[in-house]
Amino acid sequence: MPGDTGGAIKVVLTSPRVAPGLLTHAAWQAFASADAVGAAGAGTLRPDVQALVGSGVVVTQVDGGVAEHWAWLSAAAEQGRQVAWLVGEDGEPGLLRVVADQVSREPRPSYDVEILHGSYDVPGARLIDLVRVMDRLRRNCPWDQEQTHESLAKYLLEETYETLEAIDTGDRDHLREELGDLLLQVAFHSRIAEEHPDEGYSIDDVAADIVEKLVRRHPHVFGTVDAADAAAVEANWETIKAAEKQRSSVLEGIPLALPALALADKVLGRAAKLLPTDAEPTEPTTDAERIGAQLLELVREARTLGVDAEQALRTTVHHLADDIRTTESAG
Repeated sequence: MPGDTGGAIKVVLTSPRVAPGLLTHAAWQAFASADAVGAAGAGTLRPDVQALVGSGVVVTQVDGGVAEHWAWLSAAAEQGRQVAWLVGEDGEPGLLRVVADQVSREPRPSYDVEILHGSYDVPGARLIDLVRVMDRLRRNCPWDQEQTHESLAKYLLEETYETLEAIDTGDRDHLREELGDLLLQVAFHSRIAEEHPDEGYSIDDVAADIVEKLVRRHPHVFGTVDAADAAAVEANWETIKAAEKQRSSVLEGIPLALPALALADKVLGRAAKLLPTDAEPTEPTTDAERIGAQLLELVREARTLGVDAEQALRTTVHHLADDIRTTESAG
């Protein structure tokens, strides 16, 4: 029967994305009630081990690899002792495989073996992994070390369009992948920005700025302002934004590199606040001017109907491309 010796092994898993010492009640109980607590390592204490030691738990650092670690645990358990093991940041997969084999093998060992979760990831925790990986790449990868904001600009644009394509196709797995690629660009640019000698900022600063902006521009959620519908929310947003920006022109802040239909939509939206709706358009003198005026009028009509002109044309072109491929296949 398992547990005949009275000994027991409790292996405690923790998340490296949670601050050391933030453990579940079950984990603290396991460490407090153990006759001995062990962890891999020698010399300098790991941060998670330091947290235990700082709380009054005596931790034995066991040098060596999986064989030595398991020998220390099993020897203590066979002697009838209650032992707990704090798994390191790398997850110690080798030791966990040994533990799993012991739990499932027959005959069962003469002591109890249990795996506990000492901490759990919170939403967004894997973003910490992204920051760590990006930092390591910037320090150790020759290609990543050479990149600048300017050299990465084309990738940012490319990933943005690939994300839009994934949305258009409705392929959720593809969209997930492209959102990751887009997120990488944010992390990469933020990591590069840290290195500026005078005006450096980190991804935490970037995140802090957008959090503050979202809270500030949603007073109906985080404050006492009432907003009955989406139109009221948008009106509040624009009012707050105008007060923040203090722009000298209604066109200020519109990126002129936007695709033409999207640019037209933006300019028309700003112009509506300034130009009279019955203003006479300039008479076109060339075919190019005439086509341009007609396209602008279509964008104006789209805005009136609440249609995104850029997306409408994109969708129609995709349908045309599908028809062409169908015709080619039939031929």
